[in-house]
Amino acid sequence: MKIALITGITGQDGSYLSRLLLKKNYKIYGIVRRNSEIFNYMRLVDIKNHLNLIYGDVTDSLSISNIINNIISNNDYEVLEIYNLAAQSHVHISFDIPEYTAQVDGVGTLKLLENIRILKKGDRDKIKFYQAGTSEMFGKVLEIPQTEITPFNPQSPYATAKVYSHFITKNYRESYDIFACNGILFNHESNKRGENFVTKKIINYIKKIKNLTPDTWSIDDVLVLGNINSKRDWGHAEDYVEAMWLMLQEKLPDDYVIGMGKTYTIREFIEKAFKKIDIEIEWKGKELDEVGLDKHTKNILVKIDAKFFRPNEVDLLLSDPRKAKTKLNWQPKYDNLDKLIDSMLSD
Repeated sequence: MKIALITGITGQDGSYLSRLLLKKNYKIYGIVRRNSEIFNYMRLVDIKNHLNLIYGDVTDSLSISNIINNIISNNDYEVLEIYNLAAQSHVHISFDIPEYTAQVDGVGTLKLLENIRILKKGDRDKIKFYQAGTSEMFGKVLEIPQTEITPFNPQSPYATAKVYSHFITKNYRESYDIFACNGILFNHESNKRGENFVTKKIINYIKKIKNLTPDTWSIDDVLVLGNINSKRDWGHAEDYVEAMWLMLQEKLPDDYVIGMGKTYTIREFIEKAFKKIDIEIEWKGKELDEVGLDKHTKNILVKIDAKFFRPNEVDLLLSDPRKAKTKLNWQPKYDNLDKLIDSMLSD
């Protein structure tokens, strides 16, 4: 039997990963923070009874130790796959709570790895560990596109903490012979994305206004965003969690870039999404005074607000996922931006 322990199970990726592993007949344990229960169980509501959810926190070494040891003691298993998806994952918010972000996204990874390291060798040898990295680690990019050997240049507390996690995972792999993989995942979206992420804000706004008529539309019905000229490489979370799983099925641990190999501005995402409801966006003005109009009605639909700009912007992210596609035989189903937007609008 295979067993999985998922930190951050109530998040977007944890939800999709749980569904994937249930289809593969895994027994799944998930760590849930006490204060995340009310808000986030909605992503798991249809599968919750098939999961073993445990209260814990990656910043609490004792709780991690108890959870891992209880799983090992109470199961006869072939392998225990640990997926570390727990994170404070909003870049802009990481500037407001940098210390908390560092504890969860950085030190939390160390505590998981240290608890694996101190296990007796037989138990440690049956564990495979996945660390969720991010394209934000590349920051102000030093080469285009970004590969597994592109130098990191993080531009936020979130990205900096993730760089620490990446290297501490690599260090424990090489120092203690732990099966540990880093996934450097570019932006991946779905309708389970958090409400404060830009793609979800755009999609939710379109769902809200698509049935409005000129008589019911209000000047208050405006989408307010930050830097719409940033370029991102977007895919679907369902595809990306499959890549996580594939990494842990390999004979040897390694690090992989996961992305679509295509980049679009947020402006282009907006335009493509609005076209799905037959609205063509026309842009007028410059910088903070720029607005996006409905070309037909001239109603203002999009505005720019400086409060949504990051203190340090990341302008261009573009993946080179050839290693994952070749070595893991990873083939995403949502292989273009239109398919991603269609799925987000239809869910």
